[in-house]
Amino acid sequence: MLAYDEYRSPQGTMLIAATPKGLAGVYFKGQKHFPKQRQWQRDARHPVLRQAKRELSEYFAGRRTRFSVALDPQGTDFQRSVWKQIARVEFGKTLTYGELARRAGHPGSARAAGAATGRNPLGIIVPCHRIMGADGSLTGYAGGLQRKRALLALECGS
Repeated sequence: MLAYDEYRSPQGTMLIAATPKGLAGVYFKGQKHFPKQRQWQRDARHPVLRQAKRELSEYFAGRRTRFSVALDPQGTDFQRSVWKQIARVEFGKTLTYGELARRAGHPGSARAAGAATGRNPLGIIVPCHRIMGADGSLTGYAGGLQRKRALLALECGS
C-alpha cells in the first residue's frame, strides 16, 4: 500500500506517494500517466512525504539543487536504468534523449529512452524536464511543455 499526500507547488497541485522504503511518485494533477489511487492511504505525517514536500518547497524557492529523499520507483529494469541516468543530470543542465540512452547502456535507443522518460514516476525529483530533443528543442513532458519550460527557467534563471 502506498501512502500519499498533496503538495501545492507554484506549477500546480501535485500528488506525492511513498512506500515504507522511499518516494514512489511525484505527479502533477492531470498529467499524462497519472496513477490510479487504488488502495492508497492519505498520510500527511509519513516521514518520506514530509521530507519530499520540504525539499520540493526548497527547490521551488531556489534553495535546493539536489534532492536527498530516499527513492523507491517501480518500473522495468530498462526504465530504472534510464531514470538512474536522468537523476544524474545536474541542476541547470540538459541532456538529449540519445545521450541519455547511451549513458543508460543502450546506445541507439533514444526513442525507448524517451518512452521510459515519459513514464518517470518521480517528476522534478528525477528531473526528466532536463531531457531534450536531439536538436535541443523542448519535446514531450508528462506534466506539459509549459511546466517543462517553467522548470528549466527556474533552474537557468531565465
